[in-house]
Amino acid sequence: MTLLAFVMVAFVSVAQADGTDATAKATDADSESPGGQKSGSFLVRVRPSGKLVRSAALTTDVKIAVSGTVARAVVSQQFRNDSPDWVEGIYVFPLPENAAVDRLRMQVGERTIEGQIREREQAKAEYAAARDSGRRASLVEQERPNIFTSSVANLGPGETLVVEIEYQQTLRYEDQSVSLRFPTVVAPRYIPGTPSSEHTQGTGWAPDTDSVADASRITPSVVDAGEAPRNPVTIAVEIDAGFPVNDVVSRYHAIQVEKRDDSRYGVSLAVGPFPADRDFELVWHPIAGAVPRGSLFRETEDGETHVLLTLFPPVGAQATEKRLPREAIFVIDTSGSMQGASIEQAKRALHLALKQLGAGDRFNVIEFNSTTSKLFASPHEANDQNLDAARRFVDRLKATGGTEMAPALRAALESETKEGYLRQVVFMTDGSVGNEDELFRLIQEKLGRSRLFTVGIGSAPNSHFMSKAAELGRGTFTYIGDVAEVREKMGALFAKLEHPVLSDIVVEWPKSVAAEMYPKKLPDLYLGEPVILSARIEGLLAGKVVVRGQSAGEPWSTKFDLKYAHEGEGMGVLWARRKIESLTDSLQDGADKERIREDVVDIALKHHLVSRYTSLVAIDVTPARPDGEPLDSQALPVNLPRGWDHDAVFGSLPRTATPASLHLMLALLLATLALLTYALAGRKA
Repeated sequence: MTLLAFVMVAFVSVAQADGTDATAKATDADSESPGGQKSGSFLVRVRPSGKLVRSAALTTDVKIAVSGTVARAVVSQQFRNDSPDWVEGIYVFPLPENAAVDRLRMQVGERTIEGQIREREQAKAEYAAARDSGRRASLVEQERPNIFTSSVANLGPGETLVVEIEYQQTLRYEDQSVSLRFPTVVAPRYIPGTPSSEHTQGTGWAPDTDSVADASRITPSVVDAGEAPRNPVTIAVEIDAGFPVNDVVSRYHAIQVEKRDDSRYGVSLAVGPFPADRDFELVWHPIAGAVPRGSLFRETEDGETHVLLTLFPPVGAQATEKRLPREAIFVIDTSGSMQGASIEQAKRALHLALKQLGAGDRFNVIEFNSTTSKLFASPHEANDQNLDAARRFVDRLKATGGTEMAPALRAALESETKEGYLRQVVFMTDGSVGNEDELFRLIQEKLGRSRLFTVGIGSAPNSHFMSKAAELGRGTFTYIGDVAEVREKMGALFAKLEHPVLSDIVVEWPKSVAAEMYPKKLPDLYLGEPVILSARIEGLLAGKVVVRGQSAGEPWSTKFDLKYAHEGEGMGVLWARRKIESLTDSLQDGADKERIREDVVDIALKHHLVSRYTSLVAIDVTPARPDGEPLDSQALPVNLPRGWDHDAVFGSLPRTATPASLHLMLALLLATLALLTYALAGRKA
């Protein structure tokens, strides 16, 4: 009896030490969603009686309204408590990397409580006070520009609580098409560095480290291998394109499309909800000749005027100047998270890239996982012999190990560029790392005359890292979510690699206005991609905005009349989001942290925006949880991104917390030793 109790205590401690439940694969028939996947749920700890009870469930509904190249979204997260206990739910989720989150509503029964913007620490304190006093509360915090945490407190037995989050974003226009991408899952990140000895901040599987101080906040637990996907998502989109559209297609999910007129469409899912395990993407193509040269929107609110200017590439513009020979450095991620479909996509893309090299070009191939290796010690000529060696090198690549990205970036950027060559680094990865800021600093320090083009691979790439790395590298970001897209997407990238179609871009504002514009320095305009800028204007809203640049070696310009700017909504929010991004980026250049923090807080509070320093909090005034009733706090697990291999990922990511399997082995070993000791003691007696 004593031995049995010892083994049971050891087994229960296994579950608690690992932060998971001893029977995490247990399922309830009534937890199935209409689409076949389970609601996002977690189990409370083992009760004294040994009974396991399901604690909370999550479903997400997304509604998006598109006007031109601007989208307004409402994300409704419904938390349901199926247990007899009072619970707190914590859910780490993604949003688009350029989302400007500006509204939170908490719905409890028939009542709606509006969220308020606060400095982050104040918001956390208000939420904690409400939680501890038994009041219902919700809190939305930003961990990264594309990772957020939603917390709900005091959800009673059998109750449902809805958290509504609203955001605004600009959409991507590329290669004669507009695309909207909604991410649904935070992929596991590789966390480098030495674990911190200080208290861990979050509920994630990784501890905070000296390289990633908030690692525990960006590594939500993942459902076990073999367990059915959770967290069902429904989505509906209303599109007002602003120009006649050929078609609306979804690359990865079955949809129903209702055409309202030539430029307006309604989109819904064709088959129930889908599990939150891959990005949802819509693409629509304008009818030939229908794309405008650009667009100008304005919004005046509280005495301030903001404008959003979108500049499309000059129609038919091509680089006619002599093509410079290239020094192309291809970097491919072969870490464990790339195993399966992702590594095949990357290898196919790399083979196509090698075919594009011409006589006189130089190249090299670099692969990285836990270590970095090069095909050649330095770039070689793109002759038949060297290209054959490269193809054999690529064919042998396998996905395994960690994602030590910094040495690979350094190897690609540090070597000197041969005079007379245009140096281009093509970086293929899913971007699943937690130390983005460290990598951004490295790119800025080492870029030199290189151009960095990122290629996001897989079902749920880290788009914040991919897009910001390309921006800092003066290149572009290409997303490949399926093997079938490799040829199309890489073909478009090759066209961009030749030359930008518009360079040295400057914006001249009328003398009657003063404009604060972001980004401050405009990037080159590559074939098929627009430049989008936001500005706050003071003065008379009249006169023409002139945009000048170089196209195919010749001067080019276009004009926009401020007087005829279209009325829009959310231009101020988008401007504030871009300003916050610019302020945050300045930290990479050594700007004063406290000054930047103060400036970000000022602009975020003014525009009601979530940022790294501000959060949204909603609190009910009436206590709900009775005095003396305990509150069980649990974190909701997320799905592994579609196509990822559980063992390949978690066999390579550094996880300093001892896994449950090891705890169980140790417990059984100790139990065996206890049994032997007991037997030996019996013999001696």
